[in-house]
Amino acid sequence: MPSHSPALSRARRGVGVSGPGAGRPLARNRGLRRGGLTLFALILPSIVLLLLINAYPLVYAARQSLHQGSLIAAGDFVGLDNYTRVLTSTAFWKATRFTLLFTVVGVFGSWLVGLGLALLLKSRVPGRGTFKVLLLLPWVVPIVVSSTAWNYLLATPDSPLPRLFTAVGWGNPLFLADPTLAVVTVCLFKVWASFPFMMLMTSAALTSVDGTVYEAASMDGANRWQQFTGITLPLIARSTYISWILMTIFSVNDFPTIYLLTGGGPVDATTSLVVLAYRTVFQNFQTGPGVAIAFLMTATLVVVSVLLYRQIRKSAVE
Repeated sequence: MPSHSPALSRARRGVGVSGPGAGRPLARNRGLRRGGLTLFALILPSIVLLLLINAYPLVYAARQSLHQGSLIAAGDFVGLDNYTRVLTSTAFWKATRFTLLFTVVGVFGSWLVGLGLALLLKSRVPGRGTFKVLLLLPWVVPIVVSSTAWNYLLATPDSPLPRLFTAVGWGNPLFLADPTLAVVTVCLFKVWASFPFMMLMTSAALTSVDGTVYEAASMDGANRWQQFTGITLPLIARSTYISWILMTIFSVNDFPTIYLLTGGGPVDATTSLVVLAYRTVFQNFQTGPGVAIAFLMTATLVVVSVLLYRQIRKSAVE
């Protein structure tokens, strides 16, 4: 009978075969585990710090929304009464309508202006570098300075723009005193202050588009509009949805633009949800309803962000 080697006999009995590389996989796995534990130990303080910075205020605010208290005391527990009170309030729904209008105009208005300017700057325009820097000024200049300048131009009947309207025979409009004109002015101000961000996002996306795609489309007989709708928009769709998500968050949470320009007036025509929450907490000292408004805003933003994020995943170009 053929003799069996000792190593083969040990292998059949389930005993590991010894050799120069027999223990290397096990040692490698142990090393990986130790490395993972080391990395976890290193990032654990940062995780704890982030939880303390973000989770604690969130939990405390949620607790305040369930109590009828003030800025210095939690008060009595009232459950969901604050949310019921807010959702049945006329002021809340009026602020919701304005917030929706302000957000839609801010997002899509600034995107359309930014997209048009990005396409223009992509072409060979003389001095486009200087032009791009100048276009960034509305976004770079502090909002306090911008709102002060707009107030100087529009606020009173003796301001430059109302006087210009009077000189050409268009009457003397009260841009910040008339409810309708105030809404229009605030929305235009938002577009003016936000389009540079959209322009930068779109310009960055356009630089990644291969020019040979347009050449091939031209050879196939596609005109400029067909190239724009069939090539440009689909190829920059991911960046577009990301910019929409960010601008939606910026618009809903935009407190200084409205408060510095109109203060939420006249007759609450430009009172957004964030301004209403501020007034409720810091002027009326009703912490519970004010925080409830903020939580409802947050929930809405989460839903909108999730929906747009799904569109980002669907817009992947293969």
